[in-house]
Amino acid sequence: MSIQAPIRRMTVPQIRAKKGGDPIVSLTSYHAHTAAIVDKYADFILVGDSLGMVMHGMDSTIGVPLDLMIMHGRAVVRGTKRALIVVDMPFGTYEESPNMAFRNAAKIMKETACGAVKLEGGARMAETIRFLSERGIPVMAHIGLTPQSVNTMGGFKVQGRDEAAWKTHIDDARAVAEAGAFALVIEGVVEELADKITAAVDIPTIGIGASKNCDGQILVLEDMLGLNPRVPKFVKVYGDLGPAIERAVAEYTEEVKTRTFPGEDNVYR
Repeated sequence: MSIQAPIRRMTVPQIRAKKGGDPIVSLTSYHAHTAAIVDKYADFILVGDSLGMVMHGMDSTIGVPLDLMIMHGRAVVRGTKRALIVVDMPFGTYEESPNMAFRNAAKIMKETACGAVKLEGGARMAETIRFLSERGIPVMAHIGLTPQSVNTMGGFKVQGRDEAAWKTHIDDARAVAEAGAFALVIEGVVEELADKITAAVDIPTIGIGASKNCDGQILVLEDMLGLNPRVPKFVKVYGDLGPAIERAVAEYTEEVKTRTFPGEDNVYR
């Protein structure tokens, strides 16, 4: 009789140790059934506050409440066995003070059983990242195009086109790494800047609209599956699910109207 070894989740130290090694694979997921598929391949899964736009029709991530992140986080954790699960801290739940951030991060981790949280911001969030990390909450940082700052940025704009601003972004990356972040998402920056940031820090960088030379990559699952009609330039569409779903719904509609569904195989005798 053979005993199968239990499946163990990827840990924060294992992700951090991938700096400069094999590329880190990551995708977003917001529900159990897609998370179970992604779990077979991803090193970590991000329950991103992008769910506000992708699943709930919001114009930005600003309106996403904490309870919504917790609800989706629970679903993703339940649907997975091996990937590290990281949950976004939504806007307004961590910026005010390190104490506020700790209360909300602890709530996320206790109620979802996730392995880490992610928050946006560079040097201005270093104190908070240090406060959380020293108290047992692993933090993934996020710099560059930070969607929660869309109102102050004036939209979803690529960062780093002005080389004079590069130092600020690099300083942000160093600040969060030194504060204890175990990994760093770099979003929407020019390729050369992403390369410099990756070289400047000793933690893994996760690119989204950045550079292939980052230590890993992440995309929104629905974007890469073709479920959204309009996606950013940095997205490569690997599937064509949107049109396939519409074809299936149209065929179902026709069969209902012509009374060919349900058929003999779909009813009880």
